[in-house]
Amino acid sequence: MKTRIVLFFLACVALSGVALASSRTVTLDVKNMTCAVCPITVKKALEGVAGVQQVSVSYADKTATVQFDDATTVNQLTEATKNAGYPSSIKAEPK
Repeated sequence: MKTRIVLFFLACVALSGVALASSRTVTLDVKNMTCAVCPITVKKALEGVAGVQQVSVSYADKTATVQFDDATTVNQLTEATKNAGYPSSIKAEPK
């Protein structure tokens, strides 16, 4: 019985940690997108990164907007696009 109580407590703690994770959004400048299929490849690469919640890729703007949890880093996102053949960097804010 004690084991079940301990397991229940640990499960509650683990689930509460997931609920506390905050969400971030970043827009990336994506290089090498030269055709209409390229955004699909970029989107799939970003969706493969653990913690990514939503991805929107614009072929016209050559950007990808990614919503992800705080356990994920921008470096993981840029590595994913680079490994797919589309180097990226954080989009500079307009001045």
